[in-house]
Amino acid sequence: MYFIVVKFQIKPEYADQWPELSREFTEATRAEPGNKWFEWSRSVEDPNEYVLVEAFDDDGAGPHVNSEHFKKMQQEFPQYLTATPRIVSRQVEGDDWDTMGELQVG
Repeated sequence: MYFIVVKFQIKPEYADQWPELSREFTEATRAEPGNKWFEWSRSVEDPNEYVLVEAFDDDGAGPHVNSEHFKKMQQEFPQYLTATPRIVSRQVEGDDWDTMGELQVG
């Protein structure tokens, strides 16, 4: 599985609108056959930073970056950003989230 985390620094005037501005890309990516999850979170320390956590099956990452909606995102997103996004992208074992062993509930 490919596990990817990307940090986006959004221009302050667009930060509150980011979920809507990124919605088309988000929905198209979630509909891809190889996508496992694609989830946005807003930083509690920096209201202009959004963190994207995504995963693809082993054959899904390539088609994602070659998709039409990815190419469209590459053209549209820079106008809303203050910097190039920062990314961690790794192929990892497994195919879903695991239960945390160090903290158990119930």
